[in-house]
Amino acid sequence: MDDHQKRTAQACMEAAESDRMHFPDIIGALMEAGFEGYAIDYRRATATYYLPDGQSLELGAHAVSTPVAPRLDAACLQQAIREAQQQQPGYTYRGFCEKAVSAGCAGYVVSFSGRRALYIGRDAETHVEHFPQL
Repeated sequence: MDDHQKRTAQACMEAAESDRMHFPDIIGALMEAGFEGYAIDYRRATATYYLPDGQSLELGAHAVSTPVAPRLDAACLQQAIREAQQQQPGYTYRGFCEKAVSAGCAGYVVSFSGRRALYIGRDAETHVEHFPQL
């Protein structure tokens, strides 16, 4: 992994957490840098970025103050996802993270080639969200 890729991943994470970039722009920047996806782990407060050759970069992410609910509530999670997709007034990425863990999401994996995100609960229950048209 080269320095440009490392800087891109760091910049995208910081831009998401400070609401300077939205999901489609982050995906575009990461894909352009050669990444194939990333994973967010709310319990460890980490973001891991993956290259197709197996290399990865793990970065510290902001810690979510809400504990992960015991069960994944797909309807509540989908509501938080829709707010993000529609950039509803008052939307923030940190607010999304709080809602996601309250809905029982322990983390998620984003696949650029698969055009989807897989949200995972503490009990390994999953919710698949296909990308909207970007």
